[in-house]
Amino acid sequence: MQRKAYVPGIAALLAAVLAGCTGGSGDGATADDSNPGQPGVTTEAAEPGRYRTLPEPCGVVGDKTLDALLPGIEEITDEEQREKAYAGEPTLAYDTDRKVGCSWKVESADATDHLSVDFERVVSYDNAVSDDDQAEQLFAQQVEAADLPEPVVSESGSESAPESESGSASESGAASESGAPSATASPGASSGPPSGSASGSASGSATGDASSGPSAELQPRLLDDLGDEAFVDDELSASGSTAKRRTVTVAFRTSNVVVTIEYAEQSATLGVVPDSEEMQDMARKLASQLADSLGG
Repeated sequence: MQRKAYVPGIAALLAAVLAGCTGGSGDGATADDSNPGQPGVTTEAAEPGRYRTLPEPCGVVGDKTLDALLPGIEEITDEEQREKAYAGEPTLAYDTDRKVGCSWKVESADATDHLSVDFERVVSYDNAVSDDDQAEQLFAQQVEAADLPEPVVSESGSESAPESESGSASESGAASESGAPSATASPGASSGPPSGSASGSASGSATGDASSGPSAELQPRLLDDLGDEAFVDDELSASGSTAKRRTVTVAFRTSNVVVTIEYAEQSATLGVVPDSEEMQDMARKLASQLADSLGG
């Protein structure tokens, strides 16, 4: 009997058809990514932040607030110059959808005051990280850069104002000669009699000691009554024989927006130090107004 001839091409075709039917790999394993639409393969994007836009920065601070923070503004007699002072100077920004700011600077007979307000809207480009989480990380870096002193923990376990380098909180907050708490005791100051008040709006030692700083209860610290998280910083420049400049910074985060307020005052008189308590109080009031305007 004559044998049928074996055709290699037909055998190869049959093998290819069988492989296509099984849909498997050469070693028999099933490919997990053969259907990219399978549940569990697609990664859900993290939630976006609450805010998609930012306010107009030079319009968020009202005239009455500017009058309180920048008293010299009412001393400006030229109407055009006064309107320009109220208007402020927008901060140069290349992406106003993400970051905006405004600043004001006014001189008076007693001092030169400077105010700046900055808004930053944080957006995460990582699907696994939400805008809020990204903003929280950014704010944590801002807190770290401020280098806030550690709060003092009492024996009862409750936190109190940070202790100054020169002594306990009670020593730093000792009463002044007038009987009121001193607002100028500071880290690094040597022990000695507290100084009295230099004026109604600014206080300091008669010699304008460069080490004069906020009392213990006014030391830089975290705040728990503003936005999702916040802090206040307070620095006094050590500018030699010139008049001292105090800078109070209040920063807070609400969802994915970080707001930073910087309020600075330099006295026109040697020996007079801008008052820490008054400046912190005004900066925190402004911060509360901005938080309310954001709905945070």
